[in-house]
Amino acid sequence: VQLQASGGGLVQTGGSLRLSCLASGRIFSNNGMGWFRQAPGKEREFVAAINWRGGSSLYSDSVKGRFTISRDNAKNTVYLQMNSLKPEDTAVYYCAASRLSYGSKTQGDFRFWGQGTLVTVSS
Repeated sequence: VQLQASGGGLVQTGGSLRLSCLASGRIFSNNGMGWFRQAPGKEREFVAAINWRGGSSLYSDSVKGRFTISRDNAKNTVYLQMNSLKPEDTAVYYCAASRLSYGSKTQGDFRFWGQGTLVTVSS
Protein backbone atom coordinates (compact mmCIF):
# COMPACT_ATOMS: atom_id res chain seq x y z
CA VAL A 1 0.00 0.00 0.00
CA GLN A 2 1.29 3.42 -0.93
CA LEU A 3 -0.10 6.84 -0.13
CA GLN A 4 1.04 9.78 -2.21
CA ALA A 5 0.22 13.25 -0.96
CA SER A 6 0.35 16.30 -3.19
CA GLY A 7 -0.90 19.85 -3.42
CA GLY A 8 1.32 21.60 -0.93
CA GLY A 9 3.02 24.88 -1.66
CA LEU A 10 3.50 28.48 -0.65
CA VAL A 11 0.43 30.60 0.02
CA GLN A 12 -0.25 33.92 1.69
CA THR A 13 -2.21 34.32 4.89
CA GLY A 14 -5.90 33.98 4.17
CA GLY A 15 -5.32 31.90 1.07
CA SER A 16 -6.44 28.37 0.22
CA LEU A 17 -4.91 25.10 -0.83
CA ARG A 18 -6.29 21.67 -1.54
CA LEU A 19 -4.22 18.65 -0.65
CA SER A 20 -4.80 15.30 -2.32
CA CYS A 21 -3.75 11.83 -1.26
CA LEU A 22 -3.86 9.01 -3.77
CA ALA A 23 -3.89 5.51 -2.34
CA SER A 24 -2.69 2.51 -4.24
CA GLY A 25 -3.38 -1.04 -3.24
CA ARG A 26 -6.47 -2.69 -1.89
CA ILE A 27 -6.73 -0.72 1.28
CA PHE A 28 -8.77 2.43 0.96
CA SER A 29 -12.50 2.15 0.41
CA ASN A 30 -13.06 0.18 3.64
CA ASN A 31 -10.75 2.25 5.81
CA GLY A 32 -10.86 5.53 7.59
CA MET A 33 -8.39 8.13 6.34
CA GLY A 34 -6.72 11.01 8.07
CA TRP A 35 -4.46 14.01 7.73
CA PHE A 36 -1.78 14.91 10.22
CA ARG A 37 0.84 17.63 10.21
CA GLN A 38 4.22 18.34 11.69
CA ALA A 39 5.54 21.85 12.09
CA PRO A 40 9.28 22.54 12.47
CA GLY A 41 10.43 21.61 15.95
CA LYS A 42 7.06 20.21 16.94
CA GLU A 43 5.50 16.79 17.19
CA ARG A 44 3.18 15.48 14.55
CA GLU A 45 -0.44 16.32 15.33
CA PHE A 46 -3.89 15.33 14.18
CA VAL A 47 -5.66 17.56 11.66
CA ALA A 48 -8.69 15.74 10.27
CA ALA A 49 -10.11 12.27 9.69
CA ILE A 50 -12.97 10.74 7.75
CA ASN A 51 -14.75 7.41 7.91
CA TRP A 52 -14.80 4.87 5.10
CA ARG A 53 -17.97 6.16 3.49
CA GLY A 54 -17.18 9.80 3.91
CA GLY A 55 -20.25 10.49 5.99
CA SER A 56 -18.48 11.31 9.24
CA SER A 57 -15.45 13.48 9.89
CA LEU A 58 -13.36 14.73 12.77
CA TYR A 59 -11.28 17.90 13.06
CA SER A 60 -8.82 19.39 15.46
CA ASP A 61 -10.00 22.53 17.17
CA SER A 62 -7.31 24.55 15.43
CA VAL A 63 -8.66 23.84 11.93
CA LYS A 64 -12.37 23.34 12.57
CA GLY A 65 -14.41 25.63 10.35
CA ARG A 66 -11.49 26.31 8.00
CA PHE A 67 -10.49 22.87 6.72
CA THR A 68 -12.68 20.22 5.10
CA ILE A 69 -11.76 16.60 4.59
CA SER A 70 -13.46 14.57 1.88
CA ARG A 71 -12.88 11.44 -0.12
CA ASP A 72 -13.69 9.93 -3.48
CA ASN A 73 -13.57 6.16 -3.16
CA ALA A 74 -13.92 5.70 -6.91
CA LYS A 75 -10.64 7.58 -7.31
CA ASN A 76 -8.93 6.17 -4.21
CA THR A 77 -8.30 9.75 -3.15
CA VAL A 78 -8.79 11.74 0.02
CA TYR A 79 -8.69 15.53 0.00
CA LEU A 80 -8.05 18.28 2.50
CA GLN A 81 -9.46 21.65 1.49
CA MET A 82 -7.71 24.33 3.53
CA ASN A 83 -9.18 27.82 3.62
CA SER A 84 -8.32 30.95 5.59
CA LEU A 85 -4.80 29.69 6.06
CA LYS A 86 -2.66 31.10 8.85
CA PRO A 87 1.12 31.12 9.35
CA GLU A 88 0.65 28.60 12.17
CA ASP A 89 -0.70 26.14 9.58
CA THR A 90 2.79 25.90 8.12
CA ALA A 91 3.86 22.25 8.34
CA VAL A 92 4.48 19.06 6.46
CA TYR A 93 1.09 17.43 5.98
CA TYR A 94 0.80 13.65 5.98
CA CYS A 95 -2.09 11.50 4.89
CA ALA A 96 -2.64 8.17 6.56
CA ALA A 97 -4.84 5.12 6.25
CA SER A 98 -6.48 3.80 9.38
CA ARG A 99 -6.74 0.20 10.47
CA LEU A 100 -10.34 1.04 11.34
CA SER A 101 -13.35 1.83 9.19
CA TYR A 102 -14.03 5.07 11.02
CA GLY A 103 -11.99 8.18 11.51
CA SER A 104 -9.74 8.60 14.51
CA LYS A 105 -7.59 11.28 16.13
CA THR A 106 -5.09 8.70 17.38
CA GLN A 107 -1.94 8.23 15.33
CA GLY A 108 -1.60 4.67 16.53
CA ASP A 109 -4.84 3.78 14.75
CA PHE A 110 -3.24 4.58 11.40
CA ARG A 111 -1.36 1.82 9.68
CA PHE A 112 -0.03 3.38 6.49
CA TRP A 113 1.50 6.82 6.00
CA GLY A 114 2.30 8.94 2.98
CA GLN A 115 5.51 10.84 2.44
CA GLY A 116 4.16 14.27 3.31
CA THR A 117 3.67 17.50 1.42
CA LEU A 118 4.94 20.87 2.63
CA VAL A 119 2.52 23.74 3.20
CA THR A 120 4.04 27.15 3.87
CA VAL A 121 1.83 30.10 4.79
CA SER A 122 3.52 33.47 4.62
CA SER A 123 2.46 36.37 6.79
